[in-house]
Amino acid sequence: MRRTIVGLAVLAALVLLAGTPGPGLQAGAQEAALDGLDASKPALYNPGSRRDPFKDLLAGKEFKERAGSGEISELAIDDLVLKGIVRHRGKLTAILGGPQGFPLFVHTGTRFADGYILSLTDTQVVFRKISVRGMPLMRPKDIVKEIVAEER
Repeated sequence: MRRTIVGLAVLAALVLLAGTPGPGLQAGAQEAALDGLDASKPALYNPGSRRDPFKDLLAGKEFKERAGSGEISELAIDDLVLKGIVRHRGKLTAILGGPQGFPLFVHTGTRFADGYILSLTDTQVVFRKISVRGMPLMRPKDIVKEIVAEER
Protein backbone atom coordinates (compact mmCIF):
# COMPACT_ATOMS: atom_id res chain seq x y z
CA MET A 1 0.00 0.00 0.00
CA ARG A 2 2.82 2.34 0.90
CA ARG A 3 4.62 1.59 -2.42
CA THR A 4 1.48 2.46 -4.35
CA ILE A 5 1.18 5.85 -2.63
CA VAL A 6 4.87 6.66 -3.21
CA GLY A 7 4.56 5.58 -6.86
CA LEU A 8 1.52 7.79 -7.40
CA ALA A 9 3.28 10.75 -5.78
CA VAL A 10 6.33 10.35 -8.06
CA LEU A 11 4.09 10.01 -11.12
CA ALA A 12 2.14 13.16 -10.19
CA ALA A 13 5.40 15.11 -9.73
CA LEU A 14 6.64 14.00 -13.17
CA VAL A 15 3.36 15.03 -14.83
CA LEU A 16 3.52 18.48 -13.23
CA LEU A 17 7.16 19.00 -14.25
CA ALA A 18 6.54 17.84 -17.81
CA GLY A 19 3.61 20.23 -18.23
CA THR A 20 5.56 23.40 -17.39
CA PRO A 21 7.85 24.88 -20.06
CA GLY A 22 11.53 25.13 -19.19
CA PRO A 23 13.24 28.49 -18.67
CA GLY A 24 14.71 28.70 -22.20
CA LEU A 25 11.61 27.45 -23.99
CA GLN A 26 9.16 30.29 -23.32
CA ALA A 27 6.62 30.93 -26.09
CA GLY A 28 8.11 34.35 -26.84
CA ALA A 29 11.62 32.93 -27.11
CA GLN A 30 10.50 30.30 -29.60
CA GLU A 31 8.86 32.89 -31.87
CA ALA A 32 11.96 35.09 -31.74
CA ALA A 33 14.15 32.15 -32.80
CA LEU A 34 11.89 31.37 -35.76
CA ASP A 35 11.89 35.03 -36.94
CA GLY A 36 15.66 34.84 -37.54
CA LEU A 37 15.31 32.00 -40.09
CA ASP A 38 14.98 32.82 -43.79
CA ALA A 39 12.89 30.20 -45.60
CA SER A 40 14.03 31.37 -49.06
CA LYS A 41 17.67 30.31 -48.48
CA PRO A 42 18.46 26.57 -48.70
CA ALA A 43 20.01 25.00 -45.64
CA LEU A 44 23.70 24.13 -46.12
CA TYR A 45 25.52 21.29 -44.43
CA ASN A 46 29.01 21.97 -43.10
CA PRO A 47 30.68 18.64 -42.30
CA GLY A 48 33.71 20.23 -40.64
CA SER A 49 36.23 17.43 -40.17
CA ARG A 50 33.56 14.72 -40.26
CA ARG A 51 32.60 12.54 -43.21
CA ASP A 52 29.61 13.88 -45.15
CA PRO A 53 26.79 11.35 -44.55
CA PHE A 54 24.94 12.55 -47.67
CA LYS A 55 27.81 11.90 -50.08
CA ASP A 56 27.51 8.80 -52.29
CA LEU A 57 30.37 6.50 -51.29
CA LEU A 58 30.27 4.59 -54.59
CA ALA A 59 30.14 7.60 -56.91
CA GLY A 60 32.54 7.26 -59.82
CA LYS A 61 33.62 3.74 -58.93
CA GLU A 62 32.73 0.48 -60.62
CA PHE A 63 31.01 -1.67 -58.01
CA LYS A 64 30.84 -5.45 -58.41
CA GLU A 65 29.41 -7.73 -55.80
CA ARG A 66 32.10 -10.28 -55.10
CA ALA A 67 30.22 -12.97 -53.25
CA GLY A 68 27.73 -15.00 -55.19
CA SER A 69 28.05 -13.19 -58.49
CA GLY A 70 28.07 -16.53 -60.34
CA GLU A 71 30.81 -15.66 -62.82
CA ILE A 72 32.56 -18.50 -64.65
CA SER A 73 35.95 -17.34 -63.37
CA GLU A 74 34.86 -18.10 -59.77
CA LEU A 75 33.94 -21.76 -60.39
CA ALA A 76 36.28 -24.62 -59.54
CA ILE A 77 37.06 -27.27 -62.15
CA ASP A 78 36.09 -30.08 -59.75
CA ASP A 79 32.55 -28.65 -59.45
CA LEU A 80 31.89 -28.78 -63.22
CA VAL A 81 30.13 -31.65 -65.02
CA LEU A 82 30.49 -32.15 -68.77
CA LYS A 83 27.02 -32.26 -70.34
CA GLY A 84 27.91 -32.16 -74.01
CA ILE A 85 30.12 -30.83 -76.81
CA VAL A 86 28.72 -28.99 -79.84
CA ARG A 87 30.41 -28.06 -83.11
CA HIS A 88 29.14 -24.83 -84.70
CA ARG A 89 30.81 -23.25 -87.75
CA GLY A 90 33.91 -25.33 -87.18
CA LYS A 91 34.37 -24.29 -83.53
CA LEU A 92 33.83 -26.63 -80.61
CA THR A 93 31.81 -25.46 -77.62
CA ALA A 94 31.57 -27.45 -74.41
CA ILE A 95 28.36 -27.44 -72.38
CA LEU A 96 29.17 -27.74 -68.69
CA GLY A 97 26.85 -28.01 -65.71
CA GLY A 98 27.75 -25.76 -62.81
CA PRO A 99 27.23 -26.43 -59.10
CA GLN A 100 23.60 -25.30 -59.29
CA GLY A 101 22.91 -27.17 -62.53
CA PHE A 102 22.83 -24.16 -64.85
CA PRO A 103 24.46 -24.75 -68.26
CA LEU A 104 27.68 -22.97 -69.15
CA PHE A 105 28.92 -22.66 -72.74
CA VAL A 106 32.72 -22.50 -72.82
CA HIS A 107 35.54 -22.56 -75.39
CA THR A 108 39.26 -23.31 -75.33
CA GLY A 109 41.06 -20.88 -73.01
CA THR A 110 38.10 -20.13 -70.72
CA ARG A 111 39.48 -19.40 -67.24
CA PHE A 112 38.13 -20.78 -63.98
CA ALA A 113 39.10 -20.16 -60.34
CA ASP A 114 41.75 -22.89 -60.35
CA GLY A 115 42.65 -23.34 -64.03
CA TYR A 116 41.49 -23.11 -67.63
CA ILE A 117 40.38 -25.23 -70.60
CA LEU A 118 43.45 -26.52 -72.42
CA SER A 119 41.74 -28.28 -75.34
CA LEU A 120 38.42 -29.53 -76.71
CA THR A 121 37.79 -32.56 -78.91
CA ASP A 122 34.57 -34.22 -80.05
CA THR A 123 34.47 -36.48 -77.00
CA GLN A 124 36.50 -34.82 -74.24
CA VAL A 125 37.51 -31.59 -72.54
CA VAL A 126 41.00 -31.21 -71.08
CA PHE A 127 41.30 -28.81 -68.14
CA ARG A 128 44.66 -27.55 -66.88
CA LYS A 129 44.51 -27.15 -63.10
CA ILE A 130 47.11 -24.61 -61.91
CA SER A 131 46.05 -24.04 -58.30
CA VAL A 132 44.25 -25.68 -55.39
CA ARG A 133 42.23 -23.45 -53.06
CA GLY A 134 44.23 -20.41 -54.19
CA MET A 135 47.66 -22.00 -53.71
CA PRO A 136 49.59 -22.49 -56.99
CA LEU A 137 50.63 -26.04 -57.90
CA MET A 138 54.29 -26.85 -58.51
CA ARG A 139 53.33 -28.84 -61.63
CA PRO A 140 50.00 -28.16 -63.36
CA LYS A 141 47.60 -31.13 -63.51
CA ASP A 142 45.61 -32.01 -66.61
CA ILE A 143 42.09 -33.19 -65.85
CA VAL A 144 40.20 -34.95 -68.64
CA LYS A 145 36.40 -35.08 -68.64
CA GLU A 146 34.90 -37.33 -71.32
CA ILE A 147 31.49 -38.02 -72.77
CA VAL A 148 30.75 -41.73 -72.66
CA ALA A 149 29.32 -43.25 -75.87
CA GLU A 150 26.04 -44.02 -74.05
CA GLU A 151 25.56 -40.37 -73.15
CA ARG A 152 25.94 -39.01 -76.70
